[in-house]
Amino acid sequence: MQRLTGTIQNYAWGDRRFIAELQSRPVTGDPEAELWLGTHPSAPSILDDGRSLADAIASDPLAALGVETAERFGELPFLAKVLAAAQPLSIQGHPSAQQARTGFDRENRQGIALDSPTRTYRDPNHKPELICALTPFQAKCGFRPLAATRELFALLDGSGLDEVGERLAGPGTEAEILATTLAWLVQSPASQGADLAAAAVAAAESAPRGGQFDAALDWTAQIAALHPGDVGVVVALLLNHVSLEPNQAVFLGAGNLHAYLEGAGIELMANSDNVVRGGLTPKHIDIDELLSVVDCTPIDPLVQQANGAAHTFNSPVSEFSLSRLEIDGESGFSVSGPEIVIATQGHIKIVQGQTAATLGPGESAWVPASGGDCSASGSGILFRATVGHL
Repeated sequence: MQRLTGTIQNYAWGDRRFIAELQSRPVTGDPEAELWLGTHPSAPSILDDGRSLADAIASDPLAALGVETAERFGELPFLAKVLAAAQPLSIQGHPSAQQARTGFDRENRQGIALDSPTRTYRDPNHKPELICALTPFQAKCGFRPLAATRELFALLDGSGLDEVGERLAGPGTEAEILATTLAWLVQSPASQGADLAAAAVAAAESAPRGGQFDAALDWTAQIAALHPGDVGVVVALLLNHVSLEPNQAVFLGAGNLHAYLEGAGIELMANSDNVVRGGLTPKHIDIDELLSVVDCTPIDPLVQQANGAAHTFNSPVSEFSLSRLEIDGESGFSVSGPEIVIATQGHIKIVQGQTAATLGPGESAWVPASGGDCSASGSGILFRATVGHL
């Protein structure tokens, strides 16, 4: 076991204080959106001995990963992050495993550099993810059931959004109607999209409050203020609005159209940086690819609540699993594969064999599969990123 130093990603939507204050270091003044902990080639983490985690694993994969993970994946299959959003991220979706491989190979053949701003697929992996809130957290997550979305747009009737309502009333299954509506919105000419976005803001501001759509209506103007004229303002009204309290989590599978809006959390995902964007961003947007990967089947996002001193969140994928531990005194946990552990409160001493590390808030450690079980002592909160066992 060794302490692990991650890489800060300074994306424009990042919070300027949260990660720095979590780690008790001076605020830099720059947006600090994500702290990456893992082996992704875009931002590999560094061990105390100076090696990158990727190099350490490559030097002895069986010891680092264990036989099962080494045989199944050949690498660390997950990427952990501390995420801190001060403003909305792009509306985006993530590909399935087959879509990721196909897209990655296609862009390689096209000669698009891996670090090109016009690149969509930066690796051949899918990107399911789970976010556990550390602060109150707001997000758009998957398509709302069609009956409810029709009810919402009925509140906005006569506001310049009538054609959206007409498309939502069209024939077909729920998924087909939502897919047709989404495609019409994101493929509309820029001037039409701007008119729709402005109409949505005006309608949302005048719509009655006191019902299930208050959060969706309230966020419309906030999103539009950051991205004026972006039709993504209207697309966001098709999506579930999810509010998480600290220690609540939600899982997002392949094809889930979503946008994190505000808040901080521990995010765990497959080892991928494949983001297919459709709006609300100055970054590369690929509408055709977005429409090919998004699943428009309505969902009711399952909000998971951490309960008890040890809780494992449900993530129905084989690459990762996230657990939250409350440490008060001495306890232990068994190690059956590679882990990254992250402290978010207090100070916790972790011992694995002859190695030990004391972690404060925002600090992390690499726990190799071969090191044996761990003991933990002190007082605080510890998150464990492990391999899934489907």
